[in-house]
Amino acid sequence: MCLGIPGRVVRMLDGYGNQLALVEVAGEERRVNVGMLPENSCGPGDWVIIHMGMAVDKTDAAGAEQAMAGLELMGRPREETAPDR
Repeated sequence: MCLGIPGRVVRMLDGYGNQLALVEVAGEERRVNVGMLPENSCGPGDWVIIHMGMAVDKTDAAGAEQAMAGLELMGRPREETAPDR
């Protein structure tokens, strides 16, 4: 089993063989490779599970919420505060 982080696809990025998406993860946008998913099965608004920069599975909002709840059980807070400087 791998640790997967849920994210929501904001948009597909031009080029890269349609394999790169901008995905919102916990309020931050990240580039994620969606090439492991079936071709053309991922688009804006879709939820994906990400492992090491790769979307490894699609999910829905309920699945994303369950994944975040699992991460919280392991000690990762949903909202992190910035460290004092």
